[in-house]
Amino acid sequence: MELELVFYNDDLKQQLDNYTITDDQLRFTGHPNEAIALAKEDPERHPVVAVRHNMITNFFVLHEKNGARLYTNHPHAILLRTFSTDFHQQGKGYARQCLKQLPHFVCTHFPEIEQMVLGVNAENLAAQNLYRQAGFVDEGDRMMGKKGELIIMHYHLDKEGVYR
Repeated sequence: MELELVFYNDDLKQQLDNYTITDDQLRFTGHPNEAIALAKEDPERHPVVAVRHNMITNFFVLHEKNGARLYTNHPHAILLRTFSTDFHQQGKGYARQCLKQLPHFVCTHFPEIEQMVLGVNAENLAAQNLYRQAGFVDEGDRMMGKKGELIIMHYHLDKEGVYR
């Protein structure tokens, strides 16, 4: 069974309670519970989970409009934030599968979106490599984030969710 990307809802809370994120991971990303709390207050934030065999393997948030504006001036962009893999599921290729499915997911649920953007910590070389392999491009933009310098990476979509 492949991974399936689904919007988080409270029916998944018990599974997410078993999601393990280490202090080392928290150096670069936020905890899913914090991201869900923020999303409940902000309708532009959409928590998403990757599920395989009824188990959450990955978590991230798609942040529309105001969230993306800090990272790009593209008017039809969405921000990928708080991307993580459950500690017990690391090294199994789930993050790569998740990111491979992401363009189609975004085009299906956010048809107006033409660009995905993310900020990755300059010290997080493994994540930079993962995002590069998934088709995100470093166009040279940098900014300071809460946890250090961020490299801004872009993924330009066409209507089929393919990089252009």
